[in-house]
Amino acid sequence: MVHETGYYDLLGVSPDASAEELKKAYRKLALKYHPDKNPNEGEKFKHISQAYEVLSDPKKRDLYDQGGEQAIKEGGMGGGSSPMDIFNMFFGGGGRMQRERKGKNVVHQLSVTLEEMYNGTTRKLGLQKNVICEKCEGYGGKKGALEKCSTCKGRGVQVKVQQIGPGMIQQIQSMCSDCQGQGEKFSSKDRCKNCNGHKVERKKKILEVHIDKGMKDGQKITFNGEGDQEPGLEPGDVVIVLDQKDHPVFQRQNNDLTTKMNIKLVEALCGFRKTIETLDNRTLVISTQPGEVIKNGDYKCVENEGMPLHRDPYDKGQLIIHFQVEFPEKHWLPEHLMYQLERLLPPREDVMVTDDMEEVDLCEVDLQSQQKNYSGEAYEEDDDSPRGGVQCQTQ
Repeated sequence: MVHETGYYDLLGVSPDASAEELKKAYRKLALKYHPDKNPNEGEKFKHISQAYEVLSDPKKRDLYDQGGEQAIKEGGMGGGSSPMDIFNMFFGGGGRMQRERKGKNVVHQLSVTLEEMYNGTTRKLGLQKNVICEKCEGYGGKKGALEKCSTCKGRGVQVKVQQIGPGMIQQIQSMCSDCQGQGEKFSSKDRCKNCNGHKVERKKKILEVHIDKGMKDGQKITFNGEGDQEPGLEPGDVVIVLDQKDHPVFQRQNNDLTTKMNIKLVEALCGFRKTIETLDNRTLVISTQPGEVIKNGDYKCVENEGMPLHRDPYDKGQLIIHFQVEFPEKHWLPEHLMYQLERLLPPREDVMVTDDMEEVDLCEVDLQSQQKNYSGEAYEEDDDSPRGGVQCQTQ
């Protein structure tokens, strides 16, 4: 014995209708009363969709037959899906709908040092996220106490009409702010006191971010399903993007490390022995032999002392050293010793001076005055005064 027949009457079928008859009735009525076709029949479309959602589910239909609509509400089985979701699923839009049923991803940037990328480490990251309210289990209030939103009359949207010109009006449709587009809401006394009817609460989540050896700047670490939770939605992901900090000694180029090394002229010509502290606190000793000349700007490398390769940390790139030779200050050697030094160095090229040549003095460049003159040119383009050029310091 069926307790009430309201849902069957909405679909125009008998209480003993088969699943196929229910589908046929819903198909016909849903197309007839869809808001795109009949904008003023949103309420009718909603009720038809609710009726079909209950009667197409054997468990919900059995509960409805025994206790009617009140039994559905008290059992927490009503309002599980929106009318448009039911329509899309029925007419083949299920695939698209399923993709839309996942929440947004949350992206966080994490600053890491070059040492952490070289050695690998674990960082703890505290995030604030929405989780399903434990007290109301994401329902938002007392089960069965949902009321039709009086602001939008259950449609979930508000329509505003404004005049934009003589004889011209514009109709603007927006989500109802009172019920957040649900069409239903709880009264203040039935609303969940823990989440205030929002269905979710804010909680802190600690994530352990494992940074593997050899990871790179901009690399992403994904925590599946750790995004904000929302009733009826699969949680999105939390995506951590690594942001490498600048290092005072080393610069990274893919899997190679580069560094600058200053050496004196005597070291460049006669050999040297120097040390380099690595990112894992080892000390490397590098040296050259006497006569192995290092020119200013030369590059040398040490194999397998660069960055570890990601997922293959026993292999490393190169450590590339950029040499800068420091020349001595002028007058560093007494003039009477210059002849002895010249005899030891490769011979210089002599220039034959003729009478038609002019000898000039070589002086230092005043870089500070030069920069001021160049920066001022942009403001002096219309000035008839003579341009300032390179200035020489008075010696």
